[in-house]
Amino acid sequence: MSKIYTANTKPIPILVYHQIAAAPPKGSPFRSLYVAPAAFARQMAWLKRLGYTGLSMSALQPYLLGKKSGKVVGITFDDGYLNNLSHALPALMKQGFSSTCYAVSGLLGKTNVWDESQGIAQTPLMNESQIRQWVEAGQEVGSHTRMHIDLTAAGEDECCVEMTLGKTELESVVKRPVDHFCYPYGRYEPRHMAVAEELGFVTATTTQRGRCHAQTGMLQLPRVPVLRSTSLPVFLLKIATAYEDRRKK
Repeated sequence: MSKIYTANTKPIPILVYHQIAAAPPKGSPFRSLYVAPAAFARQMAWLKRLGYTGLSMSALQPYLLGKKSGKVVGITFDDGYLNNLSHALPALMKQGFSSTCYAVSGLLGKTNVWDESQGIAQTPLMNESQIRQWVEAGQEVGSHTRMHIDLTAAGEDECCVEMTLGKTELESVVKRPVDHFCYPYGRYEPRHMAVAEELGFVTATTTQRGRCHAQTGMLQLPRVPVLRSTSLPVFLLKIATAYEDRRKK
């Protein structure tokens, strides 16, 4: 198991978004995971105004390890939706921010089929060319496995294949190392952390809520969810106070 832990002197929030788009009609499942483009742009503008820099996981790494200090926020997107490219990228570029988008390598150019059985609307995912466009614009791609499987429900061999190909297939698309991983559904066990370490992932993010404090394992980093219902005052509370730290689960 990885013996590398964070060493930051101040808590660092790692924000997690999913879709940056208008929400589907009331009553739609997982409607909370949509953040309107205007709301996202406002959040990024306020971060900048308050002196924060939004960073990808690679750029955030020295801050997590205590090698750099400053007002920083990690920005991550799960799943690789095309609306991240069309709606989030302009707001990120306007503020000079970088971010990490965790893509599902076996579903590039397809839709969020893992959600279909729950009645969740199918939305386009970035294809190979769009993923490259994302990276060329100064953003980063991380791995979210090959097919967005629940690792805790899969056998040893399937997990290894999913995590290995999720990394190598993306690397062949972007022609650079993919060093950061995100556990699908936030579900993982020590064995999955061991595979992540073996594959050379530098960080792995979870759905545990909270900001990153010192002595957190780099392969089990908590994050701060930003949802459709997150008002601007609550967004700022999540970043600058212990609001999320008290909501760990």
